[in-house]
Amino acid sequence: MTQVQGLSYLMRRWERIPQVVKAEVTAEMEAIATEIVADMQRLAPNKDGDLAASIGWTWGDAPAGTLAIGSFRGSEYGAMRITIYAGGGDAFYARFQEFGTTKMNANPFFFPVYRAWRPEIRRRIRRAISRGLKKA
Repeated sequence: MTQVQGLSYLMRRWERIPQVVKAEVTAEMEAIATEIVADMQRLAPNKDGDLAASIGWTWGDAPAGTLAIGSFRGSEYGAMRITIYAGGGDAFYARFQEFGTTKMNANPFFFPVYRAWRPEIRRRIRRAISRGLKKA
C-alpha cells in the first residue's frame, strides 16, 4: 500500500475551511449591514429622529411591525441571513414615507439604498469567501 505524504495535513486543512469561511462571511455581512443602515439613516426624513433611529439590522427575521428589505444571505450558508428593517413603535409611519399615501408623495429612503448596495453586497461576500479559503 502506498502512503501519500501530507495527506493528514491536507485533511485537517480541508476540515477547517467551512469554519474559517463562515467566520469571514459573518464578519463581512455584519460590516455591510452596518454601512447600509448608516446610509439609510442619512437618507431618512428627519423630523423628530424616530424614523432614523428605528432603522437597524438583525440576524434572522425583522421585529414585528417593521418594514424589511429582502434579506441577504451569505452564499451557500443559507442559515446566515441578515434582515435590515425600519419602523415599528413610534416610527410606524416608515411604510408611508417609503411608498407614499393618497395624500402624501413617497419619500423613499429604504429601498433605493438597498438597490444601490446590491452589487456591492455580492462582491464583498464573494471576496470574504475567497479570504476565508486563503486563510484555511
